[in-house]
Amino acid sequence: MSPPATMSRWIETFLDAQAAELDASENTLLAYGRDLIDFAGWLADRGPTFETASRADVEDYLIHCDNQGLAQSTRARRLSAVKQIYRFAYEEGWREDNPAIQIKGPGRKKSLPKTLSVEEVDRLLGAAQTSARSVEDRLRNTCLMELLYATGMRVTELVTLPVAAARGDPRMLLVRGKGGKERMVPLAASARDAVAVWIETRDETDAAAQAKGKPMSRFLFPSRGKSGHLTRHRFYVLIKELAVAGGVDPSKVTPHTLRHAFATHLLANGADLRAIQTLLGHADISTTEIYTHVLDERLKELVLEHHPLAKD
Repeated sequence: MSPPATMSRWIETFLDAQAAELDASENTLLAYGRDLIDFAGWLADRGPTFETASRADVEDYLIHCDNQGLAQSTRARRLSAVKQIYRFAYEEGWREDNPAIQIKGPGRKKSLPKTLSVEEVDRLLGAAQTSARSVEDRLRNTCLMELLYATGMRVTELVTLPVAAARGDPRMLLVRGKGGKERMVPLAASARDAVAVWIETRDETDAAAQAKGKPMSRFLFPSRGKSGHLTRHRFYVLIKELAVAGGVDPSKVTPHTLRHAFATHLLANGADLRAIQTLLGHADISTTEIYTHVLDERLKELVLEHHPLAKD
């Protein structure tokens, strides 16, 4: 059941405020929207609205989510969305109370991020250089993979990177991250070379498109789609294809595992945790600290696999 018009207006106004005041990303807004529409629909089936729902209603909704078998992280995210809209409603004077303020959710289960070995990353980079339908695709794929591993960017940051940021053989790359926060990340020589070669090819294609009356693209990785740039979904499919071509288990490979590999490989080679936090764009050092646990687990595996006594 779709939510009544009044609840839809609440959601729309709340999302507009998140976008304007907090510069929330499109993905964040979509997630909030889906979760709040689900909550509003659940309320509508039972009678209450956003204006009249009580703490018991919110708790019953969480029980409903649990009974559906939703993951702990999904339930925690949904409660977060409900808490956010009610805090907003209280601040705006739409309600005189906040029915969700004292509710504690299931929390988020912290699992160690999956990462890749240096050898596996090398295979992926090699596949990008050799397996594609055209020379242009090979150059683009190589640039994508080199940049992702060299900088640890989030996939959205990578595919929306403006071409202006990468011109002139830069030693540092300006990346716009979550909440519009900008950070500088250094580029290794191999990544700079891949960017330079790709830009030359990309500009030739762009010029040919302009000659046909098409607008010039502002993105480093342009696309004919609605967004104007390579999409997150297309890159996800692409990296799976490169995993197969490179002989790496595709189930282990996502754009985010390259980000994790960037961090764990830096840490393993002596990089400072604060420096890694800055490079990844983490607001809190506790988010970065999880990579120390990944390294601990990897060292444990090495001992169990290779120490002579472990074989007894």
